[in-house]
Amino acid sequence: MKKNVLLTWSCVALAVVLGTTTHAQPTDKEMPKGFDQARAGIPVGKLDSVQYASKTVGTTRKALIYTPPGYSKKKKYPVLYLLHGIGGDEKEWLKGGNPQIILDNLYADRKLEPMIVVMPNGRAMKDDRAIGNIFEKDKVEAFATFEKDLLNDLIPFVEKKYATLTDREHRAIAGLSMGGGQSLNFGLGNLDRFAWVGGFSSAPNTKVPQELFPDPEAARKQLKLLWISCGDNDGLITFSKRTHDYLYEKNVPHVYYVESGVHDFKVWKNGLYMFSQFLFKPVDTSILTQYTVLGTPASTNVRNAKYPQILPDNRVVFRVKAPNAQKVQIDLGKKYDMVKDTAGFWNVTTDSISRGIHYYSLLIDDVAVADPASETFYGMSRMASGIEIPYREGGFYALKDVPHGDIRIKRYFSKALNTWRDMYVYTPPGYDASTSEKYPVLYLLHGGGEDQRGWATQGKTDLILDNLIAEKKAKPMLIVMMDGNVANSGGLAGFNENVLKAFENELKVGVIPFVESNFRVETDAKNRALAGLSMGGLQTLYAGIKNTNMFSSLGVFSSGWFANTPKLSDPQYAFMKENASTINSNLKNFWISQGGKEDIAHQNGQIMMKKFDEMGIKYTYSEYAGGHSWPVWRHDLFMFAPLLFK
Repeated sequence: MKKNVLLTWSCVALAVVLGTTTHAQPTDKEMPKGFDQARAGIPVGKLDSVQYASKTVGTTRKALIYTPPGYSKKKKYPVLYLLHGIGGDEKEWLKGGNPQIILDNLYADRKLEPMIVVMPNGRAMKDDRAIGNIFEKDKVEAFATFEKDLLNDLIPFVEKKYATLTDREHRAIAGLSMGGGQSLNFGLGNLDRFAWVGGFSSAPNTKVPQELFPDPEAARKQLKLLWISCGDNDGLITFSKRTHDYLYEKNVPHVYYVESGVHDFKVWKNGLYMFSQFLFKPVDTSILTQYTVLGTPASTNVRNAKYPQILPDNRVVFRVKAPNAQKVQIDLGKKYDMVKDTAGFWNVTTDSISRGIHYYSLLIDDVAVADPASETFYGMSRMASGIEIPYREGGFYALKDVPHGDIRIKRYFSKALNTWRDMYVYTPPGYDASTSEKYPVLYLLHGGGEDQRGWATQGKTDLILDNLIAEKKAKPMLIVMMDGNVANSGGLAGFNENVLKAFENELKVGVIPFVESNFRVETDAKNRALAGLSMGGLQTLYAGIKNTNMFSSLGVFSSGWFANTPKLSDPQYAFMKENASTINSNLKNFWISQGGKEDIAHQNGQIMMKKFDEMGIKYTYSEYAGGHSWPVWRHDLFMFAPLLFK
């Protein structure tokens, strides 16, 4: 084999360098400015150009190989295979990234384990030059062919020619763009050969997560480190994010590193700088979420708004421009003081925030206002900003590739209230196509301070039902989300039996007749259900229990008759005691749920259920930790809907 020495650096004081101890994990979060510039007076590595016989391609192929300062054949080294992009070759990293300088400087700072770095040509074809149309079909396919060339030809060559450790724990693969996709595809597809995998700005050749991780549990056990990084303004970031989202859902430890940048070597050099410092050392997976510069814009941001950003550990970064303000805070239930920078932007990073949607406000000089960067939701009896925090077990309300129903906004004139009102109606997939089929109906009620929009927007009712129906876990049904605010109550303030009677009247005289006149629905009790959260749970307890001849199932989420208001609750218990047999006979499902002890309705609910037990009222109880919050209520609907109409 021919070997051409491209560059050789003299080594000074190697014994001192090789005798030092490296840090366990990176202590910084970004490559310092100028770190890719050569330093004087430090030991440096050696860069060789080699050729190897490729049986896969049927020709001799080239690669660049970096050996660390003080490389000795008497010692065995781990190996990092570092791959280029679609427009490059084995020299792309050398020309654009100065990898040898970055590595030399890391060795000088005692931050790197000595390793060999192999930079091959990832376009496995006889004419592997990056010329002409690099997107031609055969050239793109050659990047996939490289997997065989890598495993069967290049790795055996390197391990025969150089003093290497040959077990998977001492072999890593990483790359930029197309090479990032190759690294994820080849590394994760061959975890018996690689324990360390990194993708920098991975390209569209990256396999979908379900193919990358057919067995997430096995990947979790076998991977020493999985690194995914990208610039925030890179048009290909969606490929990195979809992989991260899947890993988060499946609880596979990894680094998801986002920094300011585009699809260029600024980002890729930083990727090498950060990733290489982890390699071939013990990794504390519990702190991997700390490694990022930027977060991901929240899904509840308005179009093109970069903030708020959610960090991998679910801390939130808020950034607001208010140059003339004297004081700015974020109110997320807990208030966070923001700090103004020289450009007039106020910034703060919160604690880790629990999953699901949270209402919040900006407090600008003590005035509560909505954040113009976020979507607003009707909650807290006013329009408020909202932020959706990722939840790894939230797949049941994720947008999936399944048939989707519709949410229709219907206006109707309420004879009970003598006014025009709105309702939101979910119709299941296929409703318009099956013109003769009639459907059962769930009447679903919001809580105090909210309205008919709550379940449709904050509650994600349509996505929950779409997914349940697609999995055949729930029957196709209509869900009617009515406005439960009657008699100008606007919530629990002034809540009394007269308000409950007004609601019952609106439900029976206004809502149900309108639905049954305007939608193809069944009109008997066995095909009607009623459920609600908080205030809506009280309305369900009142109107549902008094009308079990109209409903076969009742759902009470985070609610219960007030223990300290006997004037309201005692007549309800008296009615139930007197009609216990009828209630038990008519109701197929009486389902009560709460969000654990932190749910503000927990005590009332426990007292209520004790009274039910004394009266012989049959019910089913479910508890899902999360307090008095939308994540709990989404899960309640997810659990309750499959019980209905069977």
